[in-house]
Amino acid sequence: MSDPLCNDPLAGCRLERHGPLVELVLARPARHNALDAALMQGLLDCLRELAHGQPEADRPHTLLLRAEGRHFCAGADLNWMRKMAEGEFDPAAFDKNREDARVLAHLMQALDELPFPTLALVQGAAYGGALGLLCACDIVLASEDARFCLSEVTLGLVPAVISPYVVRAMGMRQARRYMLSAEPFDAITACRLNVAHRLCAPETLLSEGRALGMRLCRNGPQAMKETKRLLAAIEHQPGHQHEERTVETIARVRVGLEAQEGIQAFFDKRPPSWRPRFKDET
Repeated sequence: MSDPLCNDPLAGCRLERHGPLVELVLARPARHNALDAALMQGLLDCLRELAHGQPEADRPHTLLLRAEGRHFCAGADLNWMRKMAEGEFDPAAFDKNREDARVLAHLMQALDELPFPTLALVQGAAYGGALGLLCACDIVLASEDARFCLSEVTLGLVPAVISPYVVRAMGMRQARRYMLSAEPFDAITACRLNVAHRLCAPETLLSEGRALGMRLCRNGPQAMKETKRLLAAIEHQPGHQHEERTVETIARVRVGLEAQEGIQAFFDKRPPSWRPRFKDET
């Protein structure tokens, strides 16, 4: 069902709950789900609500990011971008321009730092800022017909805010090529570049995505949260600091209630109490 807290038609996005799996849907297909200030703020509000606006026990186990229509996201809404450019010599308008860019930065960070796994499904076009959204997710499934492009320089723009996430995914060498050339690439290339992880037939993208989302929901939610936290620390800390962090993490987690329940459930040959039951389980 839809979450009434984040279902603003004017923002162009909504939340749907399927038990422990929550879907964040870009819902402006007539405009190819292009990003503007309203959509970016709507997405950010939804992510903040999921991460902080409810008790931790009620938070989703997994977030699935998807889009309605033929295209995942065509990048920035050019009508909106033109209005931003028109304010070049107006200090108040330039401040608004800067704040809109900051909303995108906060959106990327919020998606990247969600305390549960994020899974994105991409079909059709994923251009410009859409690649930032994908690269900020933990897992990406791409339809075989998906097309990708870092198209900003063709418009005289720069892929600035999304660049840290794109570079982390594809590496600096490949980012230099695709950010400077703005050449489109297909779904197979997206997998090779680590922008996507797996290809799906167009007609099975949603079903395969939901199946993988439910698989993630079977795992310990605290364990997945700690895993994401550990990976972020490893990425940003010098190598000599990893030993103490990894030792402290496993020592602390394995005496926690979730790990104790998971290990005991294994010996009892039963599902752990934190695992939701699905139709295929008896």
